[in-house]
Amino acid sequence: MLRKHYSRAASIALVAGMYVVALGLGIVTFFQAKGSMPEIWAVLLADVVMTVIIWGFGLLYENVSVYDPYWSVIPPVFFTLWAFYKDCFTLPVILLLVAVWWWGIRLTGNWAWTFKGLAHEDWRYTRYRETLSPFLFQLTNFFGLNMMPTLLVFACMLPGFGLFETTEPANVLTWAGFAVCIGAATLQLVADTQIHRFRAAHPRRVCDAGLWKHGRHPNYLGEIMMWWGVWVMYASLRGIDWLMLAPFAMTDLFLFISIPMMERRQLAHKPAYAEYRKRTRLFI
Repeated sequence: MLRKHYSRAASIALVAGMYVVALGLGIVTFFQAKGSMPEIWAVLLADVVMTVIIWGFGLLYENVSVYDPYWSVIPPVFFTLWAFYKDCFTLPVILLLVAVWWWGIRLTGNWAWTFKGLAHEDWRYTRYRETLSPFLFQLTNFFGLNMMPTLLVFACMLPGFGLFETTEPANVLTWAGFAVCIGAATLQLVADTQIHRFRAAHPRRVCDAGLWKHGRHPNYLGEIMMWWGVWVMYASLRGIDWLMLAPFAMTDLFLFISIPMMERRQLAHKPAYAEYRKRTRLFI
């Protein structure tokens, strides 16, 4: 295993290099596989291969957090490459690209802003390391912390890929879905900016200012809204079908896993959070 004594800048550069390697091998995988399976399945296979590579780098550097930017980097990159591969730049596709790039840049920027370097691992992963046996931790690491998010985000991307398969012009609902996406990413930007400033000015206090005064998880609300917005764009042109399950699954992830985990941590480390929880709704 490689030790992790790198500066923050060097750590970000290393992570970026990992993603370039993974993307290159993912592209090779796609072109090798697309002749023997439907193209969208070849995209999924490339996504899985890339996840395995990033997981491998996480093992090498003993840090699961190298996977964290995958969530926000892959959708805009995949959609952009798909647009060039399909030579498809209809208005609905352009709206999708604008929305996903705005969301991806914002979320990846927030990761870079808060990333402390390869010597630091997210508290959730550290807790798993400390409470699980090495074997169970590695199973959780591969399937739960790396592969499951990849598959969930890919499922939520399917409505976006569906926009490439239609020649229907954008309509009012398409623009409404686009507006939801832009609003969702902007909501996340404002929420994260507010909490970063609050924590810097009031260490260890519960953030109850700005958007956080009206909802306990405005940033998570923005993430949920983002994928519903993509689906609305798809449904506006292709109708309602089983792909509606994708944003439902994303919503369930936050409602039943991410938010409860975060709230348990807040209650354990900040006694005032219990009172904040009583007077403040889950979302805005």
